[in-house]
Amino acid sequence: MKKSLSFTDIMALGFMTFAFFLGAGNIIFPPQAGQQAGDHLVPAMFGFLSTGVTLPLVAIIAVAVAGGWKGMTQDLPSKVATLLAVLIFIVIGPAFAAPRAGLVAYEMGVKPFIADAGQLSLTVFSIVFFGIAMFLSRSRGNLVDLVGKFLTPILFVALVVLAVSVVVNPQDAIEAAKGDYVEMPFLKGFVEGYNTLDAVAALLFGMVIVDAVRNKGVTDEQATRKYLIMAGLIAAAGLAFVYISLFYLGATSVNIAANASNGGDILAIYVAALFGPAGQMMLSLIVLLACLTTVVGLISACSEYFSSLTRWSYEKWAVLLSVICCVVANVGLNQLIVLSLPALFALYPIAMALVILTFIRRWLPSPTLSYRVVMLVALSFSMIDAAKVAGFNVSAFRVLPLFDYGMAWVMPTFAALVVTCFVGSQQAIKQDQQESQTA
Repeated sequence: MKKSLSFTDIMALGFMTFAFFLGAGNIIFPPQAGQQAGDHLVPAMFGFLSTGVTLPLVAIIAVAVAGGWKGMTQDLPSKVATLLAVLIFIVIGPAFAAPRAGLVAYEMGVKPFIADAGQLSLTVFSIVFFGIAMFLSRSRGNLVDLVGKFLTPILFVALVVLAVSVVVNPQDAIEAAKGDYVEMPFLKGFVEGYNTLDAVAALLFGMVIVDAVRNKGVTDEQATRKYLIMAGLIAAAGLAFVYISLFYLGATSVNIAANASNGGDILAIYVAALFGPAGQMMLSLIVLLACLTTVVGLISACSEYFSSLTRWSYEKWAVLLSVICCVVANVGLNQLIVLSLPALFALYPIAMALVILTFIRRWLPSPTLSYRVVMLVALSFSMIDAAKVAGFNVSAFRVLPLFDYGMAWVMPTFAALVVTCFVGSQQAIKQDQQESQTA
């Protein structure tokens, strides 16, 4: 049995991880954020990188440290941990993230080349796109070879060409920041990073990466964790490169893309200005590959987990989830993005709280108490942010710090952690005293 991976295998594993993360949100949101950030580009970009790169990397490392999802949620009631995982899988899988990736692939990669694009063309594309994703997902033993050694290198070369062209030949000068980027560029960028969904997905992509490592013959747990962390580092470096280049692209697109309605339009206009008609072909290649590899990762992760809960096999779940994604994708991109925002604001705080607790668990006086209280508080206050994004009137909570920036959960969650540490310490002291008196 093979005990270690070659350099080529490690790089392929890292590229596969990078490809899984690089999807629809990673491509369409940074250009728009960069355009609005303007001369506050740097702090806004660092905010976005915090939730778009650093947090996913930390989440991958947390998965490695805890030994998987079960290790991360061992101090929560088993039914609660299962419910949380199911909800996350539904959101990043068939409900929002995977169909959104397919829709972005259609809107930016195929629709511009269709004269009379309508519902029929979207339906046909969805069937073909998710059919290919299903085929690649079912070949889970060959995911590293199919994605890491073939699809991702093509994707990465196309992104490098675009990034170099933007730096060498920027289309506009950087102008003044707009909106919330004027006063709080870092926090605004931080919240915008939610749109990538990567921190939540990282908790679950870890399962796919571990499965890929084991299919290469690595059985040692310590070695598996090492390769998982290495894959995360490679993916983080790739994501940072992409975000920085797309932020700069957006910041230098103020005039040529002044009427763009979203980041996808900004990117399309900019590429056309740089490369002419050939630019649209290159952009189509980038978007199609990025979205396809992400959907493959999402379907694989969801199928792996749901098959562990049911009698259905991985292959059956891959087929079912692909069909569901195909159906949901026909709702339309704009509607799906609007529907997904409340889910993002509800899930991200929970994911961040879980990651933090995983790293500090060994120092918690009462892990069970801290996990249950902190996660409950994070969930409760994240629902306030989610309700605000959904359009409900939650102005009564405006007194909470960072409420206006969609981060009302931060201070209450931190306070809950401090309180549970104090209460847990007091309980530990009393228990020690009782044991000493008994002895």
